Amino acid sequence: MAAPSQPCQATYDAIVIGAGIQGSFTAYHLAQRHRETLLLEQFILPHSRGSSHGQSRITRTAYPREPYARMMPDSFHLWQRLEVEAGTSLYRVRADGACCIWGGERDAGIQTLPMRHPMHPCPASHQGAAHPEHHRCLRASDVFRRLGGTLRDGEKVLRIEPGAVLTVTTTTGVYRAPRLIITAGAWTGALVAPLGLCLPLQPLRIDVCYWREKEPGSPSAGRAGPCFMALGLSQAPHGIYGLPALEYPGLVKMCYHHGSPVDPEERDRAPPGAPRPDVAILSSFISSYLPGLEPWPAVVETCLYTNTPDEDFILDRHPKFSNIIIGAGFSGHGFKLAPVVGKLLCEL
Repeated sequence: MAAPSQPCQATYDAIVIGAGIQGSFTAYHLAQRHRETLLLEQFILPHSRGSSHGQSRITRTAYPREPYARMMPDSFHLWQRLEVEAGTSLYRVRADGACCIWGGERDAGIQTLPMRHPMHPCPASHQGAAHPEHHRCLRASDVFRRLGGTLRDGEKVLRIEPGAVLTVTTTTGVYRAPRLIITAGAWTGALVAPLGLCLPLQPLRIDVCYWREKEPGSPSAGRAGPCFMALGLSQAPHGIYGLPALEYPGLVKMCYHHGSPVDPEERDRAPPGAPRPDVAILSSFISSYLPGLEPWPAVVETCLYTNTPDEDFILDRHPKFSNIIIGAGFSGHGFKLAPVVGKLLCEL
């Protein structure tokens, strides 16, 4: 969190709006290049209002789209560099090959791998991939501050005034800089609309579900279980992914890779008892493929995706104001690539 004693400068070399994983890495790269940088966050940190919270993610080198597969080696290198600078472990590499991908795609970096976990009675051959798990990765903002950057949380941006020197007005201050980077997740569309830009961004509310074993302590679940992705299922066209739950040891984290359209300001206002079709999809999948788990989740949380129509990222300059850079639309698969995305936004 921003320390109350931090000096409140009015002018910086660059301002970054949004201190999720993408904004934190962007600010980190700017500070590494000795740019005096302000990182703004509308909520008090840490928080669970956006897309970057939670203890674990799946990452991999395999990707159905070649540009992302080509970005991954650089991403792993930058994760490792951040580990050294932060003095902590940020991801784990499974040595037992415990990752599989169901489906019909055979693309960049994907190879056949037999599935060896009896909890998963699935076909004999699957597409295997690298399988580290990410956690504690928002340390990028800690290193950013150590490099001299200023982080101010609990400050919602009210207005952006473009110009050679931009002015950003928040609920508690007015800041100026010749460069602005917007990485505000589901709130990006609302921030850029007054700047004459209508981006095709659709925020989605995702049900993040944690499932209990029927027989606790099974060696094929919990921390010993695999990471997996299930693609090309008719009942789950957007795919399902699962991994051991660092958040709730002994449970399995499993989500449908899609959700319900939502206004990010209204995400928690669903009426009690409202239908959750995504949870029903997951329950059906478990009944078919993971009979070792209870068919209804023990814990359900939510997070936000911000999707583009093709699920590709938007990394670009504003078409009219070239000193405004936008990183948005990470569509539920941007976390693992955040070190490279931050570098690209910094270079833009």
